[in-house]
Amino acid sequence: MKSNIKELFSGCLTIPNLLSVIRIALIPVFGVLYYNGDIMWAVVVLFVSGLTDFFDGKIARKFNQISALGKMLDPVADKLTQITIAIVLYLTFRGSADATIKAFSWVFLVFLIKEAVMVVGGAIMIAFGLKPCAAEMPGKIATFVFYAVMIVIIAFGPDIGLFKAFVLPNWLMIALVCISVLLTLVAFGSYIPDVVRQIKERKSGK
Repeated sequence: MKSNIKELFSGCLTIPNLLSVIRIALIPVFGVLYYNGDIMWAVVVLFVSGLTDFFDGKIARKFNQISALGKMLDPVADKLTQITIAIVLYLTFRGSADATIKAFSWVFLVFLIKEAVMVVGGAIMIAFGLKPCAAEMPGKIATFVFYAVMIVIIAFGPDIGLFKAFVLPNWLMIALVCISVLLTLVAFGSYIPDVVRQIKERKSGK
């Protein structure tokens, strides 16, 4: 366990890791702004969070600042952010006066459950000396689409939209969220082969 922790924090003082820490710090800021009704600033914070997610990987690869902590911290920051967004939108949709929106609120639980499983699963893997899987292309695409769709919903969604002059019709909002859910499930499935491979290698003593 000590050697795993030492390896995890080796070379951890990097700009990408700082960006991941900033993204985690922005989570409660987003939540407070959203529930105080400062929707515009909540959207801005969410947009900045998405930018940190985009640039930390770019910087890490370009300047060779990839670290073991970064490989864990980046997905954890993503997942905590997505869990927070899923919770606040679930509660918002659940309290809507529109029957269609209220009935559709359950879909945000899919995001919540998936991200919770990833966080707990990653912690268990680290505890057993396994390496949490790095984000592959399906995961990166799913994360980008999630951020984009959620920003659009918060800005233009029924009942909660920042811009009242243009409100998304229910069918379009539902379609966008369903696309994001589908990509999220595909991304989740893409991690399974690597987890299985590591478990098999561990059992075989490699």
